Amino acid sequence: MDGITALINQILNVFRIPLFHMGEAPFTLWTFIYLVAATLILTLAASALNKVMVTRLLTRSNIERGVRIAIGSIVKYIVLVVGFIIILQTAGINLSSLTILMGALGVGIGFGLQNITNNFVSGMIILLERPIKVGDRIEVANVSGDVVDISMRATTIVTNDNISIIVPNSQFISETVINWSHTDRSVRFNFPIHVSYREDPQAVRKLLLDIALNNPGVLKDPPPDVLFSEFADSAMSFNLRVWTREYINRPGVLKSQLYYQIADRFREKGIEIPFPQQDIRIKEIARQS
Repeated sequence: MDGITALINQILNVFRIPLFHMGEAPFTLWTFIYLVAATLILTLAASALNKVMVTRLLTRSNIERGVRIAIGSIVKYIVLVVGFIIILQTAGINLSSLTILMGALGVGIGFGLQNITNNFVSGMIILLERPIKVGDRIEVANVSGDVVDISMRATTIVTNDNISIIVPNSQFISETVINWSHTDRSVRFNFPIHVSYREDPQAVRKLLLDIALNNPGVLKDPPPDVLFSEFADSAMSFNLRVWTREYINRPGVLKSQLYYQIADRFREKGIEIPFPQQDIRIKEIARQS
């Protein structure tokens, strides 16, 4: 029994051997284990607090999800910073002895993590100011789709082809963002139509409006419209403008429906859809002998 006790004491003494000194305080293996365990518990507790605030506490105040996420994240990181300072103090580490070291590390981390910090700050701005929110139909940096998630570092956008694209939050601050549903979930699409010069423009306009108004995916308010856009080389060009909520993320489906209907009605009415053509005139020049 005495041998086992002596062995345990020897093991404990190994854990008490100073590895180095931080100021006047020795840094032992026990100190290292304590810091790792306490930091792990602190991280889990801060994450749990964040989840409870976002999903339970703040939902009672009818605060929008983006603001709840921002508040929860701010509280989480405050708890982490304050908690880690307390952990260092309870471990016997004098924080004043770490001032120079932390300053040097801060400069190095600032340069190395510049992009991450930029995305983090941009994420806070997005969540608080809400230029975009989950469910919006947006276009940024040649990426178009629906916003499905906004985190502190990046935003997830799902395209019409059901492809998830992760966009760094900094691009929403530095790039021009087109939000098609910022104030309303209805969007307008423009579909070009070309007819022969032999057709009556007013009759074409009336027919296109009738087709659009009878499509269930096209809104009646705002009403559809037809613009006479130009006299092209081989045809008169019109622009059918329609509003929709149902096909915000599937404009190609609405376009296909309307074009099928237009082709059928044009065929019924004998309206010609021209193809590019060019007239060639040959002028004979008399040769002088």
